[in-house]
Amino acid sequence: MANLFDRLGGATVFTKIDLKTGYWRVRITEGDEHKTACVTRYRLYDFLVMPFGLTNAPATFCTLMNQVFREYIDEFGVVYLDYIVVYSQTLEEHLVHLRKVLTRLREHELYAKLSK
Repeated sequence: MANLFDRLGGATVFTKIDLKTGYWRVRITEGDEHKTACVTRYRLYDFLVMPFGLTNAPATFCTLMNQVFREYIDEFGVVYLDYIVVYSQTLEEHLVHLRKVLTRLREHELYAKLSK
């Protein structure tokens, strides 16, 4: 934690990005869909993508996010579950950092919540 505060200490510009339905970008392993079954009075439904609430969903999603943003973590980004914090020392630098993060989101078909 102290390391995080050291990195953020020189930053003056911050942006927090909250992902929209990020967990749904993780496909359930083919053949394991039945493990996510939900029964209603009408029928049985299996998830094809990872729903929020599965025991290992947070760890699985953290692994994905750490892989996607590995180049930016500790440089100008902090990732926690479906939140990304971009930090910079100047506004000009921040715009460059934001462009990199938003480009990476687009490349991996991850989307930010515009309402936040």
